[in-house]
Amino acid sequence: FRCVANGRQAALLAPTGVLAAQHTKNVLQRMGEESGFDYNIAVLRGGMGKNTKAGRQLREEIASGKVDLVVGTHALLSKGLQFKDLGLLVVDEEQRFGVKQKERLKLICNGVDVLTLTATPIPRTLQMSLSGIRDTSTIRSPPPMRKPTLSIVQEYNEDVVKHAIELELQRGGQCYYVVPRIAQLDEAEAMISKLFPDGDVRVIQAHGRMARGAAEENVASFAEGNYDILLATTVIENGVDIPSVNTILIQNAQAFGMSTLYQLRGRVGRSSLQGFAYFLHKEEAITEQSAMRLQAMADLHELGSGFDVANRDLEIRGAGSLLGTEQSGMAAKVGFDLYMRMLKKSIRQLRGLDLPMVPRTNVLLPDGEGSIEVSAGPDDTDNAFKIPKSYIPDHEERLKEEGAARLAESTTQLVDLTNLWKETYGPLPSSLQSKLKTLHLHACTRQLGIDLVGLDDMGDGQLDCVLRSPGLRLRHWANICKSLPRGVPTKGLDVVFPARFSVTREEFEIKGGKKINLEALAARSNFGDDDDEEWDALDQEEVEAMKEISSAVNVKNLEEVDLEQYPRFVIKNLGAVKIGSRVDILLKALLPASKVVYENQQSDKEKARVAAELREKREMMKKVKKENDAVARRRLGSLD
Repeated sequence: FRCVANGRQAALLAPTGVLAAQHTKNVLQRMGEESGFDYNIAVLRGGMGKNTKAGRQLREEIASGKVDLVVGTHALLSKGLQFKDLGLLVVDEEQRFGVKQKERLKLICNGVDVLTLTATPIPRTLQMSLSGIRDTSTIRSPPPMRKPTLSIVQEYNEDVVKHAIELELQRGGQCYYVVPRIAQLDEAEAMISKLFPDGDVRVIQAHGRMARGAAEENVASFAEGNYDILLATTVIENGVDIPSVNTILIQNAQAFGMSTLYQLRGRVGRSSLQGFAYFLHKEEAITEQSAMRLQAMADLHELGSGFDVANRDLEIRGAGSLLGTEQSGMAAKVGFDLYMRMLKKSIRQLRGLDLPMVPRTNVLLPDGEGSIEVSAGPDDTDNAFKIPKSYIPDHEERLKEEGAARLAESTTQLVDLTNLWKETYGPLPSSLQSKLKTLHLHACTRQLGIDLVGLDDMGDGQLDCVLRSPGLRLRHWANICKSLPRGVPTKGLDVVFPARFSVTREEFEIKGGKKINLEALAARSNFGDDDDEEWDALDQEEVEAMKEISSAVNVKNLEEVDLEQYPRFVIKNLGAVKIGSRVDILLKALLPASKVVYENQQSDKEKARVAAELREKREMMKKVKKENDAVARRRLGSLD
């Protein structure tokens, strides 16, 4: 909603038509004509190719910016689709998409925020999150009144099937019966008819090869209570939410992947009633990996255990290739813990400026100077960034531009935005220029990982400005200084590292404006060599840093924080500077370093984009060569 409200487009990608239809229904209720917001919502699904009239028309509307939010299936990944100004892409059920499809997403989403949603990430994705390549957050709180689904793993037996179905029907519920292949559906229906010969049990099928819309119609009819058992393949894995169904039987469970088993189990227990999941397997078909998968499903049955299931899958199958197309691999050959440690070391050695991005900086200077906080009550001062009505009279346009300014990631983006305002609305009023300086300051602090800013009494009436940066490390500052003019830190900006970061166990300071000896500093740092215990300590440090960043917004006074325990920037005697000029001094001190970080990040993004394009070209060349070789072989065969 925020993305569209700020004037950019958004896209929601789902793996199946059933799930896309469900998302479209929810989005229309919340953002469409029925909601009062009246945003233009569109659906792009299979059968709407660029050669069809409907597909052509919709693609033109997306390219022109007429469509605010598009919900779609794999058609969103097609090469002929162009967005005018895509700001956010949400990928639901990420585990259902292959690596090549995700590489295509990288090309589409250059400069676009991407949010991927999954209950059970594939090993490759999970490993990228655990190793720090991708950020991740976990929602473990279930909806109220939900109970963990009981998981029963045992050998297939018709008596078990009959007992499970009878138990559910006796309490007025419905059942899913899932088989791995479409060819097994009729055989399973015949078996159920034999178990219930009186014809009291009504059965309906749903699978992916039915006529267009037929599967959705059958599922809808089942949801209305017209049938007792839905006999299906994994087509019901996503997008099916029927609270009256609280028993699922999965035949030949050894043939399913762990993610699929977890998703199928999640189809039941979606009400306050107890859910049951039967994983029925053939003893003679069990392999070592399938036995481990089924054991995991029996062990991990608590609500919100999807992340634990994915971790177990990562241990069983391995992590896959980060740069190739394999989504699982054999990390077990070296051991999972050792593999993850080796990977983290390599990533840190390659990424010199992996400063944690701070979503919001809490500025605690006197009189609200430098703050952009919204007032919490009638007695609080409202420091939120607002554009004067006299500058942009239109209310909706003004809100959109305010949002764009607040979301700017760098001072470069803010400069580009204000230049656009000057062309559109005229010269900036002085009051707006002052507020924009504050936004520039916050863009710098976020780039440098600064979560807390305030004045600290050093005694004798001297008030130094302390800017806490919990994730700052010596390697970060060393790399930044290398790119500054003459390789010298900015004058007036000192950096202090706590005693625990030094082999001498003493706090050490890097003075601004003076040439630094990187080798000498590296010798003082206790995070410089390859000792495993020290790398593990560094991991823990970074975990703690992220916790501090997330809690900084709740700090009301610097006295609440033990500043000596954290890396921090210091600007001496800022308290002596007259009110109204402190933001200027802070901005002058932080701007050079923040620009280095931003330019480095942009360079990394560009390298990644070029690498992705090269990979796609290589794949295309291989495909063309393979097709040409096949044609040549056929020609030679016809000549013979």
